Amino acid sequence: MPKIKVLHIIKSLGRGGAEMLLPETLKLHDHNKFDFHYIYFLPWKDQMVEYIQKIGGKVSCISAKNNIELIGKYPEVIEYCKNEKIDLIHCHLPWAGFLGRLIYRKTGIPVLYSEHNMQERYHFITKAINKFSFNSQSLAIGVSEDVSNSIKSNINPKIPVKTILNGVNTESFIRSENDSIRKQFDIPRDALVFGNVAVFRFQKRLVQWLRIFKNIKESNSHKVYGIIVGAGPLESEIQAEVEKLNLGNSVYFPGLQTNVKPYLEAMDVFMMSSSFEGLPIALLEAMSMECAIVSTNAGGIKEVIRNGKDGLLCDVDQWKDLEHLSNKLINDPELLKNLSINARERVKKEFSMVKMVEELERNYETFSV
Repeated sequence: MPKIKVLHIIKSLGRGGAEMLLPETLKLHDHNKFDFHYIYFLPWKDQMVEYIQKIGGKVSCISAKNNIELIGKYPEVIEYCKNEKIDLIHCHLPWAGFLGRLIYRKTGIPVLYSEHNMQERYHFITKAINKFSFNSQSLAIGVSEDVSNSIKSNINPKIPVKTILNGVNTESFIRSENDSIRKQFDIPRDALVFGNVAVFRFQKRLVQWLRIFKNIKESNSHKVYGIIVGAGPLESEIQAEVEKLNLGNSVYFPGLQTNVKPYLEAMDVFMMSSSFEGLPIALLEAMSMECAIVSTNAGGIKEVIRNGKDGLLCDVDQWKDLEHLSNKLINDPELLKNLSINARERVKKEFSMVKMVEELERNYETFSV
């Protein structure tokens, strides 16, 4: 029986949550049943390319400078589909989704679309195009129940909407005795490290994260350090806040990293101050690495964390409470230890990437031509 050829379309292959899912799921897919192809459009965001190719994915860049130019590349993508005999297209994030729907209209190739964010959070133009074009595809996949419900209430689509929860490879993200990052930043072994992995965008509220961290540090005699992995458009604003708060010797910024595991290994507490989320991959990876979680209950986070059992949560608009919750962990080492263990057990049981991949493959087989 011939393999099903699946083409993933995504705007970039940088170090975002949606992008990181592609190589991680590729590692677990059945390569006897499926061949995987990838097209992206921003050549300067290519951190995942080599990783995907090493695992057996075929990656092509069709260069586009902006979203309008990206949509205009549809003839080249259609030609690629014809030449490679693509059976099914899987799009990620809105502009890749718009392109996929245009190809669906012109070719009839089945298109699956993964939505990673809440509709309410998109720019009004993005929302309008999304609503107008949404039914020109085969299936919409929400990465959390919140995301799926947002699609249904804002778009009311005629096509099926299915929730397939994001997952993490718990066999890959497992804590060891690697202390290389602590040594690199000269962080004492008895210090507590608060961390985050994020694209530096406004919804992550990293300026607020730094202010919370500053208060935690000043209210404790315990040695406290911070590590924030990532990059993004608000980098200069965040660095300015670091200088303003005099945190240059306490919070470290290793930049964009393809492999975040060593940095998660260095963290004791994974603290998120987000105003909104879909279902963040970085959170699941941190839980798998036995980081204790302190977070706002944004989006799908509240579907993952059972407050007081797998981590500590506060309401999105009560983000200042993260300081109190963090101090609670600092002052109760047994609670910190229990939440760390429970976090890993939670993702192993309910958010395994194996489970996610099995669901995706069932849908690939159902919708492929």
